[in-house]
Amino acid sequence: MKYYIVIPAHNEQDLIGLTLQSLVTQTVLPSKIVVVNDNSTDKTEEVVLGFAKENPYISVVNKTSDAIHMPGSKVIQAFQKGFETLDSNYDIIVKIDGDLIFPPNYFETIIKHFESDSRVGMAGGFCYIDKNGEWVLENLTDKDHIRGALKAYRKETYQQIGGLRPAMGWDTVDELLCKFYDWKIVTDQSLHVKHLKPTGANYNKTARYKQGEAFYTLGYGFWITAIASAKLAMMKKKPFLFLDYIRGFWKAKKAKTPLLVNPEQAKFIRNYRFQKMKQKLF
Repeated sequence: MKYYIVIPAHNEQDLIGLTLQSLVTQTVLPSKIVVVNDNSTDKTEEVVLGFAKENPYISVVNKTSDAIHMPGSKVIQAFQKGFETLDSNYDIIVKIDGDLIFPPNYFETIIKHFESDSRVGMAGGFCYIDKNGEWVLENLTDKDHIRGALKAYRKETYQQIGGLRPAMGWDTVDELLCKFYDWKIVTDQSLHVKHLKPTGANYNKTARYKQGEAFYTLGYGFWITAIASAKLAMMKKKPFLFLDYIRGFWKAKKAKTPLLVNPEQAKFIRNYRFQKMKQKLF
């Protein structure tokens, strides 16, 4: 199976070289890697061009966008720009961040998962972060969720879910729509990926309301949002974030922000979420 990789990158000169080094030494190489240099003011482009000289399947696309780091929209707009430069001659499309180090067998293993079952629509490993010299699981989500930093989609699945949404919540709605269309999601705990910059390290104040807005646009409704917000705030060990999330939800509702899903999908998502919550309680 052929896989293409798109890497949105903003000011990643110190880390993107490590990411690319781990990709050009994979046991099964990607057919194409596109790095989208998103408004970088550092030497990100030079680093990538250095790799492209040695590895002709690597290319750079330059994009200008706002410098503010808003979760979701900016990164997916950059991804889109890179994706548009690719042909459709692939089996798996991969979106990763420019601050990861992959084990050499990562993509060989991911391909095996896709080949083993034609209903597997998404697959991924787990992010580990450096805590005082030890690599520990970056524990922000459930074990059955694939982190936004390392998504791999079967081509048919990617097309059926309508690609990636340029909004916060994109990396949850993709999996919920996978389930809506009856695709399987595989997470492989043997695949440890080093995440060099922990998630959310540089979000600004407006971004804090974005999480609640994302819950609204996923069609969660108030009660699921309240439970999800409490859980996330506890996981991040910042209980006050709960209030920001709820405020974001009401702001989005009041503004009649359009949902990322249609009514039928939203109903499915609410049912699915409630079932999962019930399983955990009982």
